[in-house]
Amino acid sequence: MDMDRRTFVGGAALAGLTGLAGCSGGGPQGTRTNTPTDTPTDTPTESGGGGGDTETDTATPTATPDPVNVGMVYATGGLGDGSFNDQAQQGIQQAQSEFGVQYNEAQPDEVSQFSTLQQQFASSTDPVYDLICCIGFLQQSALQENAPDFPDRNFMAVDTVPMQDTDGDGEPDSQFDNVASYVFAEEEGSYLVGQLAGLLTTQSFSAGAGETSGDSTSVGFVGGVESPLIRKFEAGYAAGVTAASEDVDVSTSYVGDFNDPAGGREAALAMYDNGADVVYHASGNTGTGVFQAAQEVGRFAIGVDRDQSVTKPSFSDVILASMVKRVDTAVYTSVENVVDGEFQGGSTNALGLAADGVGIVYGQGIGGDVPDDVKSAIEESRTAIVDGDVTVPTDPGDV
Repeated sequence: MDMDRRTFVGGAALAGLTGLAGCSGGGPQGTRTNTPTDTPTDTPTESGGGGGDTETDTATPTATPDPVNVGMVYATGGLGDGSFNDQAQQGIQQAQSEFGVQYNEAQPDEVSQFSTLQQQFASSTDPVYDLICCIGFLQQSALQENAPDFPDRNFMAVDTVPMQDTDGDGEPDSQFDNVASYVFAEEEGSYLVGQLAGLLTTQSFSAGAGETSGDSTSVGFVGGVESPLIRKFEAGYAAGVTAASEDVDVSTSYVGDFNDPAGGREAALAMYDNGADVVYHASGNTGTGVFQAAQEVGRFAIGVDRDQSVTKPSFSDVILASMVKRVDTAVYTSVENVVDGEFQGGSTNALGLAADGVGIVYGQGIGGDVPDDVKSAIEESRTAIVDGDVTVPTDPGDV
């Protein structure tokens, strides 16, 4: 590990809102600036002896390198979702702590804001952003427009692979050299939590504030915006449920928003009222409503992206497990590559079970009550997927 490039690492102080217009410098208006502090300024001295004379040489301090600057454009739904965006923020915070990077954050309310925010970071001259992180598949269109306009800026994209048309036939055929993409095998992790739901709904089980109904074998899935990406979550979940038992029914509902807890609650309540014992969500902050519904009716829920029994502790008594998706790893790795001078533009980095990019984490509150034989069956499935003995579908129609 090269320590010279990290001599600026110090304590990380959180500054206030910048309020700067991005195109004339700084970050997008309303972004939050985060800067490292306490830069080491040691001045070594050397003393010699003999004859009572002392000679002191004062060395010239080594110049402190400029820290890497990163712009974060989060997905709609914003920070505080306890899952996707918060996981991305964890990655940049870890990079700040270890590498001393500075970063600004932008939280768009609508998809239409992505392009402007990306442009403002890319156009900034004070500071110049060494990396612009675009979090979420809904940023693809904006990034496909902006990446070629800023060839000297490095971008990273989570959950999307922006493509360009290089031969003029109207069809995208290659990746951009200044964009590093990170994608995940969401279907693999979702398979494991689907198997958990399928196994528990077929037996009498109680823990925390929830219990299975006993007279029904049914589970549910609540998605945010219906898209090929979120359908991967649905497909893996349904496949895992089927692997547990072909007699279990799976209900599905897409709310159409990643920041609509009320809609998530309504969708989940309908499923619980129809006999569902467990509902898994892939819907950002919309999933908070799923947890609320589970608690209201005394059933179970499964979180996504982070261990939501920790990020949403008031619902830990109904969260069986979470399908973790290491967006933090993607952000951290992309920043580390820039710090090391090894930015991987034009690459697609795939993170599945084998790379610990996705996985199952049992809830802090009630995960310990899940029977050992259920956990053993899930671990066997994990091994089979990693070894290639089980192929998980990415489209619900293939389940």
